[in-house]
Amino acid sequence: MKAHDGMYLDGAWRPAAGADTIEVVNPADEQVIGRVPAGDASDIDAAVRAARAALPGWAATPPAERAARLAALRDALAAREDEIAETVTAELGSPLPFSRSVHAALPIAVAGSYAELAATHAFEERTGNSTVLLEPVGVVGAITPWNYPLHQIVAKVAPALAAGCTVVLKPAEDTPLVAQLFAETVHEAGVPAGVFNLVTGRGPVAGQALAEHPGVDLVSFTGSTAVGRRIGALAGAAVKRVALELGGKSANVILPGADLARAVNVGVANVMSNSGQTCSAWTRMLVHRDEYEQAVTLAATAAAKYGDRIGPVVNATQRARVRGYIDKGVAEGARLVAGGTGSPHPRGYFVSPTVLADVTPDMTVAQEEIFGPVLTMLRYEDEEDALRIANGTVYGLSGAVWAADDAAAAAFARRMETGQVDINGGRFNPLAPFGGHKQSGVGRELGTHGLAEFLQTKSLQF
Repeated sequence: MKAHDGMYLDGAWRPAAGADTIEVVNPADEQVIGRVPAGDASDIDAAVRAARAALPGWAATPPAERAARLAALRDALAAREDEIAETVTAELGSPLPFSRSVHAALPIAVAGSYAELAATHAFEERTGNSTVLLEPVGVVGAITPWNYPLHQIVAKVAPALAAGCTVVLKPAEDTPLVAQLFAETVHEAGVPAGVFNLVTGRGPVAGQALAEHPGVDLVSFTGSTAVGRRIGALAGAAVKRVALELGGKSANVILPGADLARAVNVGVANVMSNSGQTCSAWTRMLVHRDEYEQAVTLAATAAAKYGDRIGPVVNATQRARVRGYIDKGVAEGARLVAGGTGSPHPRGYFVSPTVLADVTPDMTVAQEEIFGPVLTMLRYEDEEDALRIANGTVYGLSGAVWAADDAAAAAFARRMETGQVDINGGRFNPLAPFGGHKQSGVGRELGTHGLAEFLQTKSLQF
């Protein structure tokens, strides 16, 4: 798609306040594919003013009509599914089949789920002699990441619109083109002017301006824990609500008696998906000492098959960061059994699918989020040791447990300090709440729990 040279404000594409631009680079070949405006505080202010002006009318719109606009948005996204996939492939580097099956298809499903929820959710309820009203929280500042660029936009914007909120979106500067495409579909869906607004820009400028703007009632952010702390501090100073979906270091626990080959192969696939750029990836594989070396061999073999199947990481900075973690892991005593810091391609920001064995819980690579195609493997002595290791980080976003039967796996999962656990390969459910414990975030996305983030309560006593 051709990049817009303006911002989507109050229902139309309008010139940016300044002349600064951001280059969009294809990470697979390092070529510039477009330029978008680098918005500043004045652009954010214009967007927030438009959202505030549109709020009373949209909040008063009957839920059935909001549902109809969301259904139209779903249909507009579906009509441009191929264009979405091609755009994400161009600016993120994701292989086209993955862009089609995940980056394009998942947001369409999520938009559809909120069309249904807007039509069916009970926005009023009786409790004793009170009527409890669930009302929109107000103007939402949505700040989204580059790793799942459209999914994270839809996971914030769709429930916000369903709740009756208006939105200002600041997408990641690495992947702004699909955000502009999304704005086009919002317009095609007939969403009223000012209900959704888009400002492209850099985090320290446009993102901070949005987070601290007094006209924003809730900041919904997905990204690193470090930036989440900063946004939480800015929002806290104004006593405004935040929803933070942050980092992860999720454990994939393989208990004795599980199907070891399946657990390892699925675990490797999970880490390599999206070139390892998934906050909920199971980046720590925990295996009992008696099966550990067999698991290492299986993982190394599986990882080697991904050499030509995964795309690059998003930019040169991220590639250097991931390679630095690999070097640090080896320096701290990890055993490199697959991949490494060499480049599998002459151009592009590629990182070899990597497996680090003999990792101990105190190593940097076992504690910090790498955000690349790097699996760390740890051995444990017994279930209590496995639980201690699994819970032994500041994060708690996702995880997996494999056992001889679902009941045994679920019993272990109940004791894990994390927001979501897959049992023996359970499938991702876009209606289930997604979010973390500890420093993995505050709040939830998806389904009714995701809708609740954008609602506030009022009780009327009779």
